[in-house]
Amino acid sequence: MSTQLFSPLQIKSIQFKNRMAISPMCQYSAQDGFANDWHLVHLGSRASGGAALIIQEATAVSPEGRISPGDLGLWKEEHIDKYQSINQFIVSQNAIPGIQLAHAGRKSSVSEPWNGNKKLDETNGGWDTVAPSAIGYHSTEKPPISLDKIGIQKVISDFKSATKRALQAGFQVIEIHAAHGYLLHQFLSPLSNFRTDEYGGSFENRTRFLLAVLEAVQSEWQANLPLFIRISATDWADGGWNIEESVQLSKIVKEKGVDLIDVSSGGLVSHQQIPLGPNYQVPFAERIKKETGILTGAVGMITEASQAESIVATGKSDLVLFARESLRNPNLALDFANELNATIQWPIQYERAK
Repeated sequence: MSTQLFSPLQIKSIQFKNRMAISPMCQYSAQDGFANDWHLVHLGSRASGGAALIIQEATAVSPEGRISPGDLGLWKEEHIDKYQSINQFIVSQNAIPGIQLAHAGRKSSVSEPWNGNKKLDETNGGWDTVAPSAIGYHSTEKPPISLDKIGIQKVISDFKSATKRALQAGFQVIEIHAAHGYLLHQFLSPLSNFRTDEYGGSFENRTRFLLAVLEAVQSEWQANLPLFIRISATDWADGGWNIEESVQLSKIVKEKGVDLIDVSSGGLVSHQQIPLGPNYQVPFAERIKKETGILTGAVGMITEASQAESIVATGKSDLVLFARESLRNPNLALDFANELNATIQWPIQYERAK
């Protein structure tokens, strides 16, 4: 039986075998940015589990861009080898390896979730954080350093260099992380960006940094390979970044060559009010798709095969990305295909379990 969820999707030179993708999910299990066998098994098992696209967790473009000391990185050549090994396995499973390039900004330098997500300082393995303005995520923490022009240019250069390494490592999709309250999102939102120079104030100024990063990434990325941006469609807070601005930004980046907007929300401020529920972010992906014509990805509390099938079949988004549900079940695509009576290729080692 044919379903829309298991129909192929062509983006530039890459054909995705279905519309199921694995969202970037931090594992907090690296040392000095290096991937290890945990990442191989985590990402590889989801590739053998049938998803078309496997996006590696938020990977820091610099040491100070990490969320925690356990984050993956791509700020030096030595990081490349293990990624090549992981990506070769993903490709062997007829899946596409992707990477999310990120800088955490003021939300960096915290301990791993199982160690309390506590702010770290120089005495316990932490570092100074940076942001558009010297305003912390929590009022009780040491404020970040407001980036000056030299600092801004360094971040742009770091994204450029990491993109070059990503290509060498065998990634076939890049996603720029401009969501969840991390550095690029911090510049977008007036709740975290109080600058009075050309990077603050108006919509044009607040988007300037992201567009400069985009241009730097494109200068190294192959033009025939897909390029995504993840955004938070709304801050879920009064006076913050909103869906109207997200639509406007999506129009701009579509014209500049971005292929897909991965539409999430929230994460910028601690006082956000998110109405959690199944499909709660899907209307944002649908609106951006319909008003701009760009491809979109839907995320957030999508847990059922029929739910995911409906999202794609009704044109609300082009991809469905799974995070926590994929942690619960790495073989999600195989299971969903079974539920929807879709015929897909299984790993030959698993065929007797069909």
